[in-house]
Order: sequence, then C-alpha cells, then structure tokens
Amino acid sequence: RSSQQGANSGDGSPSSAAAETPSSEDFSLSLLDTNLPAEAETELRSFIAKRLTKGALFEGMGNVASVGLSIPEYKVGCYYCRFQQENLLEVATLESDINAPEYVVCFLGGSEKEDTFRLELDKYIQSLKINLDLEQKTLETYVNPYLRSWFENAICPIERVVQLFQEKLAFLLHAALSYTPVEVKNTDERTEKDISRFLAAASLQGLVQEGTMTSLCIAMTEEQHKSMIIDCSGPQPQLHNAGSNRFCEDWMHAFVNGAEGGNPFLFQQILENFKLKAIQDINNLKRFIRQAEMNHYALFKCYMFLKNCGSGDILLKIVRVEHAEMPEARSVVTVLEEFMRE
Repeated sequence: RSSQQGANSGDGSPSSAAAETPSSEDFSLSLLDTNLPAEAETELRSFIAKRLTKGALFEGMGNVASVGLSIPEYKVGCYYCRFQQENLLEVATLESDINAPEYVVCFLGGSEKEDTFRLELDKYIQSLKINLDLEQKTLETYVNPYLRSWFENAICPIERVVQLFQEKLAFLLHAALSYTPVEVKNTDERTEKDISRFLAAASLQGLVQEGTMTSLCIAMTEEQHKSMIIDCSGPQPQLHNAGSNRFCEDWMHAFVNGAEGGNPFLFQQILENFKLKAIQDINNLKRFIRQAEMNHYALFKCYMFLKNCGSGDILLKIVRVEHAEMPEARSVVTVLEEFMRE
C-alpha cells in the first residue's frame, strides 16, 4: 500500500499499518512517538511488522504477547492494538480507494500480566481513536501525554480506590453487587472516575442476565435508602446510606491485605475471584430453589445456604427479580425472605 503513510510504536506510542491484511511489501511502519531506546524500538517494530504481515492484528482489538527486547535484557509483556482514526474510518469505508492511515499502539510492562487489563486498555485506545488528530499541536498537547500516562490511567485506578477506602471498601463492594446507585461528592475528577470504574468492575454486569440487571437497578433505586452518598471532602471518604454484609467484609480484607504489596495486577485478580464467587453462590442458590419447589428438605438447605454464605441479602434480591415470572420459584423465594427476616 502507500509507503508515505505509516507508523509503529514503542512504549505507549502510535504506529501505522495497512488497511487490508498486508503482504510484506505493501505497508511501511514509521515511528510517531516512543520512549524506548533506539535498538529496542527497532526490535519492537520488527515484531509488529511480522504480526501485520501475518494478518494477526484486527482493528480495535488488542492483543498481549511476550516480546524479547535487548533493553531490558528479558522478555516483556506487550499490549498492541491496531486502529484507524474514527472520523477517517467512515470515509475509507465509503470510498475504498482512499488509503486512510492506520496506527498501532504498543504498551510495554514487566510481564504478560497486561492480559489481565486487556479490556481496559482496549477502552483506553477507543478514547484515543475518537480524539486523535495528528496535527503536530494535538500530537504534542494531547496524544503524547495521553499515551505516556497509560499505566496510571488504565491499570492503577483499582489500587487507588483500595488505598483510599481501606476498610470502607466493603460498602463499595456491597453497592456494586447490589446495583445500588452511588453519588460521589466533593472530589476531583480522577477520584470520581476511579470510583465509577471500580463499581463497574466489581458489579456482575455481563455475568447475570441483562433483564435481571435492569430490574435490579430499578428496584434498588426505588428502595427507601436510594443512593449511597460518598463524601470525599475530608481525608477519609464519609459514606451515607451504605450497606454491607459478611461476604463483602471478608473480600475487603483480601483487598486491604493485598495493598501491602502494591501490585495492581493482584487487585484485578482478587476482583475477578470476588465476582466468580458471587456468581457461584447465585448459581448454587438457583439450583437449591429448583429443588425446593418439590422438596421441603431442599427448602431448608436453601435457608441454611443463605444464612451461611454471608451475602444472603443480595442473593435474595437477585433471585427474586429473576424468578418474578415463575410462580413456584417465586413462592419459594417468598418463604425464604420470611425466614431470613425472622
């Protein structure tokens, strides 16, 4: 394709590739920005060129691989993503003869654990796509600083929230699981975004049925307490209308203990395990409810499970919404609610 337009990248820098799956002759890579030493940048460029030649980069979908670079002298984890400028994508589709420039962004970290944050980095690139305008002024004032702050902005928010909330993190976990609306007051934009991101990451969005989620959000908004308020005007956040349970308190300790190591990848792993356990508990309860429709002993098992799992309040809300249209299951849930209240 056109050899005048192109770009590749080092640690946090955009780079250009070809519109179709390129062969080894029809694209070139020219550097826009990097903070890698020259030798390592050449090695990274070679790695990206091979991937492009094989057609292994899909537009807007990031990949993570281990790359051997001479500086530092060990393999590093590399997240790389090919994309086109948002406003040129439509033009190129309408007029296929136009070769709109494409870019590849690479972010390098100490290991392949960047895969843990691949979706977050995809979103980070999406925002770059929308705002990218490669006039020199924009490149220096927006694109370069944006790329260089990738680790702080895309990887560290969960760690910052854990350090800010400490033991109060249990209330945040409870709000995320129960779809309680949250209002943040008296804080800076970054902290507000961090809290919002944590709530989204800790919720079961995408793991429970969409209809259930919508109904839960409506139910929680209509409840007496309505929104949980987080006031960040003091050194420690003050929470109002906050709820918690034993399940969230246990997981809060896992996060706070993990904070001693200061490893953002560990926090992400704890968060994934937290959601996995919540989903397992929901599925177990649903199984017990199905059995309890025909068996009184299974009803007792349901009750004991709810008492002992530490998260009975939230699980009951979720199954009540999910079983609203199923008379037998709904009657089991009603009985369980009465027992739990007593």
